Parts: sequence; structure tokens; C-alpha cells
Amino acid sequence: MDLKYLNTFKHIVVYGSFSKAAEMLNYTQSTITFQMQQLEQELSAQLFEKIGRRMVLTKAGESLIPYVDEVLASVDRMQNFGTASDGLRGDLRIAVGESFLCYKLPPILKQFHEAAPNARLFLRSTNCYEIRRELMEGTIDLGLFYREIGGLEQSIRTYPFGEYSLALVASADTKRRYPDFITPGQQMNVPFIIDEPDCIFRQMFESYLREKEIVLDHTIELWSIPTIKNLVKNDMGVSYLPEFTVKEELENGELEEIQTELKHRTITGVCGHHKNKWISPLMELFISLLTDNMSES
Repeated sequence: MDLKYLNTFKHIVVYGSFSKAAEMLNYTQSTITFQMQQLEQELSAQLFEKIGRRMVLTKAGESLIPYVDEVLASVDRMQNFGTASDGLRGDLRIAVGESFLCYKLPPILKQFHEAAPNARLFLRSTNCYEIRRELMEGTIDLGLFYREIGGLEQSIRTYPFGEYSLALVASADTKRRYPDFITPGQQMNVPFIIDEPDCIFRQMFESYLREKEIVLDHTIELWSIPTIKNLVKNDMGVSYLPEFTVKEELENGELEEIQTELKHRTITGVCGHHKNKWISPLMELFISLLTDNMSES
């Protein structure tokens, strides 16, 4: 039995359709269909049936899921067999949200390097939804992101490591001109400077603006929190960010907080991995360092 067929079956289950699995695996849909036909033939069981325009799992297909998970997890353990027998060696692939990578993670990375000097750590910064997708696909070992993106229950195990407040920030001059983000129905000639649309705190604040019927002039979209802060400090607009990313600027007066009715909202940082992934010694070390040492300061 070709392991590719089991991996394809897993992707169909995770993403809910042949077409989405084909997109994620970079296959044609005909390839996906052929592989599932071959798997059904080898197992002598019908795994999918067509209902309307959708292919859905049969009872046999649903029963197969835990067996596929077990096989793929065993393959993952075998692929890491040499690493496990050699202690804290090997590779660790981690995707991280930018706010954590810039402002929270460096001390943890230093401790990790000191504890596992022979390990190779591959880090990449991306948005939380992309991290969730890669964890579900198994293309990364660990992801650091915000739990509020949701959709984690079925496939991803998470370890909370901190609860973080957010703040609407501006320069002193901008705050003087636009001090009220609580009164509904306002139209303000000030830009919102923020990360990409999949940024969780952007989504939270834009939802708040819609509820309040507050309209800002336009959005300046940047993919760098340091750059966002520099523009805000120079009177270019307002931004809504985790407080730990602007702590220094708030303390030295370069930025000031504008009050909103979101003041008591928080977001939770989590470290996650696929629920069926074998937890290597390197993963275990990294998770332990996070949960023991990383909290809001």
C-alpha cells in the first residue's frame, strides 16, 4: 500500500473535499480521485460516496481515520528514530507569529540553543491562519500563534503560554486630535495602520469599528510591527497591537494609549502541534521552555 494514498486520504478528511486536498498537495483532482480509487480497491471497501455534488465519507471511511492516523504517526516516529536515539540533535521546524518572534521569543531561543547546541532550528514568521494550516498538513513541527483564530479542536493540540492585553495606540498629537474611539457613529480622518487582513488583532479591531459604526479614513497595510510603530510615532495614524509590542514606547512617551471598550479583551498565546505527531525530545524541550518561562511582562 502506497503511503501517499493514506496521506491524501488524511488531507481530504482534514480539508473536507477532494478539490481542497488537491490544492494543498499540489495534485490535480484526477490524481486525488485515482489515488482514492486505488486505496478503495486495496482495502476492498468504499470510502467515499457522492451526495449531491459532494464526496462524503462512508461509514467505512470514517472507521478508517484512526488507522490512518496511527500509521502516519508511526511513520513520523520512524523518520525521527535517529534523532530520538541521539538525544537533543536533529532539526526542529517552527512557524511563529511576528509579534512573538520580535518581542517574546529571543530569550527562549537563547535557552534552547544553550540546552541543545547540536540541534538545528528552522524559524519562519507568518500569520496565525497559515500556521494552523501547516500544522494540520504536518509541514512544521510546532507553531506559535493566538488561540482566538479557532478551528483547533479536531487536529491540533495546544499548550497555552500567556494571556496578552491589546491597546489602541497613537502619537500624543494624533491622540489629541482623535481622543474618542468610544462614541458610536463617528467618521475620522485618520488612517488605521496595521498588519495583513489575516492578523487576528486587526480583525478584532475592525469588528469593533463596525459594531460602533466608526469609520476611519483608510487602512495602511504593512507586514512589519516595527514599521507600523514608526509610522504611528510619526503622526501617520493609529494602530491596535498587543501591549507587549508597544510597552517600551508607552513607557517613554513615544506612544500613548487611546481608550476603547475593548480594554479588557485579551488574546492567548499557544504553542501547537498536530495531535498525532510524535513529540521528539527537541519539541518537548521547546514546549517546556515556553510554558515555564514565557508570560506577559
